[in-house]
Amino acid sequence: MSEEGKTRISAYGLLQRDNKMLLCRLSQKVGMNPGKWTLPGGGIDFGEDPEDAVVREFIEETGLTVKVDKLLSIDSLHDRMPGWPSMHSIRIIYHVVYISGELQFESEGSTDLCAWHTHEEIKALPLVALATHGVALLFSNTYSRT
Repeated sequence: MSEEGKTRISAYGLLQRDNKMLLCRLSQKVGMNPGKWTLPGGGIDFGEDPEDAVVREFIEETGLTVKVDKLLSIDSLHDRMPGWPSMHSIRIIYHVVYISGELQFESEGSTDLCAWHTHEEIKALPLVALATHGVALLFSNTYSRT
């Protein structure tokens, strides 16, 4: 199964506070899905531990310092979008716990806004597939929040 394309491995976190979930909106700098909401996180740098990557990405995208609580899911997505190379995304999703910081967001990054949303509010948001998966994990009691 050899095909020209790219593989991207990334780490994302699910953070909940006061029955609200933190999501980030994709900016116009992102070629695909600008304006849609996603999970905080992103690409793992070469040689970087995935848990370190999700902590780093949280600080970059949200201004919040978190720690990894547990691994929740690893999913794989193969996308073919017109005008883009074939992309294989391997996404590691962790439950994370808030440590410190005030919510802020990138001005020149892949996301342009981060905000807390209730489960009901999320139902009205345009989500990427990764965020839909994260919402299902967080609100379906498929894991223990201990």
